[in-house]
Amino acid sequence: MSGCPSAFAVRATVVAAVSVASLMLPVAAAERAARPPSLAAQVQALMARVQQLEQSNQALSQQVRELSAAARPTAAVPAPAASEARLQQLESRQQTLAQQVQVIEQQAASAPADDDGPADEGGLSIEGAVVAVAQQVNARGSDTGRRRSALNYRGDLLATLPLGSLGEAKGTLVGHLRFGQGTGVATLPTHSSTVNSTAFEVAAGSDETYAIVAEAHYTLDWSLGTGGFNDQPGDRLSLTVGKMDFFGFFDQNDVAADESTAFMNNAFVHNPLLDSGGDIAADAYGFAPGARLAYVKELDGQRVGLSVGVFASGLGATFGDGAGKPLVAGQMDWSPLQINGEPRGTYRLYVWTNGRTTDLDGNEQRHSGWGVSADQRVGAAWNLFGRFGQRTSGDGAFDRALTLGFEHAGRNWGRPHDALGLAVGWLRTDDAWRDATADESLAGYAASGDERIAELYYRIRLADHLDITPDYQFVQRAGGNGQAPRVHVLGLRATLGF
Repeated sequence: MSGCPSAFAVRATVVAAVSVASLMLPVAAAERAARPPSLAAQVQALMARVQQLEQSNQALSQQVRELSAAARPTAAVPAPAASEARLQQLESRQQTLAQQVQVIEQQAASAPADDDGPADEGGLSIEGAVVAVAQQVNARGSDTGRRRSALNYRGDLLATLPLGSLGEAKGTLVGHLRFGQGTGVATLPTHSSTVNSTAFEVAAGSDETYAIVAEAHYTLDWSLGTGGFNDQPGDRLSLTVGKMDFFGFFDQNDVAADESTAFMNNAFVHNPLLDSGGDIAADAYGFAPGARLAYVKELDGQRVGLSVGVFASGLGATFGDGAGKPLVAGQMDWSPLQINGEPRGTYRLYVWTNGRTTDLDGNEQRHSGWGVSADQRVGAAWNLFGRFGQRTSGDGAFDRALTLGFEHAGRNWGRPHDALGLAVGWLRTDDAWRDATADESLAGYAASGDERIAELYYRIRLADHLDITPDYQFVQRAGGNGQAPRVHVLGLRATLGF
């Protein structure tokens, strides 16, 4: 290799430098918001909480002893009913405090050492990741009828800046740069869109690769009450405005939502009707300008959230037209909470409508639908997920999708940072697509039934910030074609995060 940097490296470096610099311009004039405390500070806070609870526990124990002595019946005088009731209340309270002490002690003991020391007071924080993927598709499953291989990489740089306030609301500015090369392997036409959701390349092609501003949005957060146990934020209201990723705010999932670490088939990353099916009608890279308002309520042992979003679509998503007939979505989510205030699962129900999607002939048509996205931890190692989506109006290649799966941590075989993931899915062919292909003149086959997909991966932690993931994918009845050859895709993904 020569010592001269590539054209991409120069352009990406310049774009990244200019973008980050532009994000930092308001810093001098803005109020410096405090960063979250370092891990060491959090551990100290946990231990202080343990001491407080133990002191409360000792005081309660003393009251229990005193009331026990007072409530002890004698031969002549029966124990007062009020003392017995008070004794039961204190014993119950003592048991609850003991459980809280145990949970906090476990958290403090399991927290890793904070190698970076105390965090700086406020300011710009930057994180990012680079992911590279090599894949090979079997000859019969390829779009050319020959075995094919492909390489691609993608980089993401995310900058977060606490930026001012509006009354009681705290503001945060987020900027996201994305760059990459390679489009991934091409398979037979499928409902599930792509077997490699990490592939990213600007429209100019791999010889003219630039970084793009994927997201740039501003959020105001209003705290509506005091924080909960274990520094949980409590009731709150938030408003986000700018260019954003729809799936960062709707259809979220803790197991299947990040193609750089978990499943890569597009049908498992998001609701297939919205993403693969095109019902978000975002720009070529999946982003769009919009606004989202969310309310979170902390109840006894549970958390409830309500949110509504409006996003430009079609030409509006590319800033090439107005925002008429936008994508409108609403979501309700519910999380049962543990004793430490943190959820072990979340269940989301959402609806959408978009007036700028298209029918099978490419004409503008309104699409509407609803979906469910759920994730749930079971025990210390299992993390389950499920999604269901159904289009209720509008025509497409498929109109219903169900995906299920899990990720299992490797602690049982001595690899706690490794993970095994498996997902399966069914995408039902739309009646409109069945009718359009019935005479086999349009697609070369008569579409019917379900497309069936599966993905299996094992993520290996090689170093603190480096994972290697062998991956296998399988597609049967691609595009609803009962005669289509089976698609087999082998892949290897490397992810470096910082």
